[in-house]
Amino acid sequence: MIPRLASALAALALAVCCAGCAAEPAPAPSATGFANEDEAFAAAEETYRAYVDALNRVELSDPETFEDVYAWTTGDANANERKSLSQMSADRWTVSGQSSFESFEPTSFSLGDARGTVTAELCFDVEGVMLVDAAGESLVSPSRPNRQPLFVTFSVGESSTGLIIESSEATELPCD
Repeated sequence: MIPRLASALAALALAVCCAGCAAEPAPAPSATGFANEDEAFAAAEETYRAYVDALNRVELSDPETFEDVYAWTTGDANANERKSLSQMSADRWTVSGQSSFESFEPTSFSLGDARGTVTAELCFDVEGVMLVDAAGESLVSPSRPNRQPLFVTFSVGESSTGLIIESSEATELPCD
């Protein structure tokens, strides 16, 4: 009986020791679907990249091309995009060139409410973008900065990244 008890105690001791050596479980995704702020920040950058790609595919003469831009936005950002793209289309403006962004700097990740938010500062590069009116005259001011600093707020939404753009505001931060 003693050897059997000793074996059971040894097995129990081994199990307890091994339990302390087990790998930490992966963090569980939050209500927003992100396990941590790094995942949320990566999703925000991917979201902005997809939004810029959608902007670069816009043909002002074809309002159907606006839909992808609208899909990446909500709230104020969506209302502003709808207003500006519709007006430019009605005025028969033409856009050409490609925009991009650089220096994406996440600033916050919050689960304070059910929607969750991520904010970031970035430099929106419009150097290659031209906008002309119906008469073919450039609408781009010679003093337009090639890189425009923005503060962008993302919220949880239905997209492939789990985030959509809620607002975008110009800032005074330098874009070097």
